[in-house]
Amino acid sequence: MTFIKKKQNFYFQLDGFIARNWASQKSALGSALDPLADKILISILYVSLTYADLIPVPLTYMIISRDVMLIAAVFYVRYRTLPTPRTLSKYFNPCYATARLKPTFISKVNTAVQLILVAASLAAPVFNYADSIYLQILWCCTAFTTGASAYSYYHYGRKTVQVIKD
Repeated sequence: MTFIKKKQNFYFQLDGFIARNWASQKSALGSALDPLADKILISILYVSLTYADLIPVPLTYMIISRDVMLIAAVFYVRYRTLPTPRTLSKYFNPCYATARLKPTFISKVNTAVQLILVAASLAAPVFNYADSIYLQILWCCTAFTTGASAYSYYHYGRKTVQVIKD
């Protein structure tokens, strides 16, 4: 790992540590953008690795579909929790928080498995195991946790959304 990557990793860890431990450092905008940035990162990584023939197309489609459905659900929840009159300026004002989506346990596991697959896929051509059965098992594990995560949000829907009352 290069010095710059170590420095960036340190700042990302520091950013999360500050946000978790000092309430005055949290913001509605940050809490909205952080999960969105994670979804964009995962999508770009998977599309790139699929383009390089390191991850199968159906798996990438499954991951991106799940994330698109989650984003659509967040937009729906935002609309439903916005007090009347509902205006576009109120709807798109990230500083006006109305609800918070709490990730499920399987969703956190899914994120970890997805990132492990990214690392393994990047290493596959270097270490000559691109056709390994272990990589294919990791594809299946990623598909399983992605499906389980999508189902958990569907099944526990209302329990994962915390409506913020002013």
